Amino acid sequence: MTDMIRAAMIEALGQDPVIRTIPAPAPQAGRVLVRMAASALNFADLLKARGQYQEPADPPFVPGLEGAGTILSAGGCPGLEAGMRVVVSAPGTMAEQVLVDPQAVQPMPDAMGWDQAAGFQVAYGTSHLALAGRGGLAEGDRLVVLGAAGGVGLTAVEIGAAMGAHVVAVARGADKLEVARRAGAAEGIDSADCPDLRAALRALGGADVVYDPVGAEPGEAAFGALRPGGRFLAIGFAGGRPPTLPLNHALVKNIAIHGFYWGGYRSLDPQALQGSMCALFDLFEAGRLSPVAGDVLPLDQVARGFGLLRDRKSVGKVVITL
Repeated sequence: MTDMIRAAMIEALGQDPVIRTIPAPAPQAGRVLVRMAASALNFADLLKARGQYQEPADPPFVPGLEGAGTILSAGGCPGLEAGMRVVVSAPGTMAEQVLVDPQAVQPMPDAMGWDQAAGFQVAYGTSHLALAGRGGLAEGDRLVVLGAAGGVGLTAVEIGAAMGAHVVAVARGADKLEVARRAGAAEGIDSADCPDLRAALRALGGADVVYDPVGAEPGEAAFGALRPGGRFLAIGFAGGRPPTLPLNHALVKNIAIHGFYWGGYRSLDPQALQGSMCALFDLFEAGRLSPVAGDVLPLDQVARGFGLLRDRKSVGKVVITL
């Protein structure tokens, strides 16, 4: 353990992070000290840096909502011990060491690499708990995934296919659609070359479930392609605004609209969160999930990582190594 560590730091809202040297956290009873190996970027990190996230933070603060590393001190917490490899789900993971509650860590599979583990929880956890829970996805269902090559959308494609759904991927560009196809999509629509997404989805047979991390016009179009009894999962608004959904159509077609915020399950239903992660680790160990980081950058290039995410130039998760 060292007296000082390096960390990314948001020093003013609206600015990219900078690298600073800060005091290392001291071990505490009842808390877990983790030496971080890698941390992943999420769209929520961009929102938080702009002051637009639902759980705001006043600068200066360390970004990052998830990561993976090795326990330095378990603080006497049952089931945890020094040297254990764990995933971490807590604010401030983009530092060389973090001190967190024991509920924020979970042992990870031996076969999972740091780059895979760092970005596994939020993206895979969101997709699995949303699809298997609120979405009620069943084998043979038609699942439409918007933003299908993004960090969260790509996991929805992979998990949906693993659950036996017929996955239709919507993404911008042939390269991104090919990534989605390799993840398990049965069909794809290039949103950059599709003047009427709703009509295109209906021509393919419509949707039983729509997984929407984009919002705006694509979300509205996909909602219009839902079959009677369909489910619409509002995951995020990377398109800049929530979709405007006609509730009269939801009523007439018996469509369910579900908002889903993975981080909220820490207090809403932590058992469901933990159970979902255990199920995902089982799928990984069975070889049915193959998480791949899109861009892996050292801590010194964290500002570049923010730029890749902001400009939508990343495919999959952006991972920062520590």
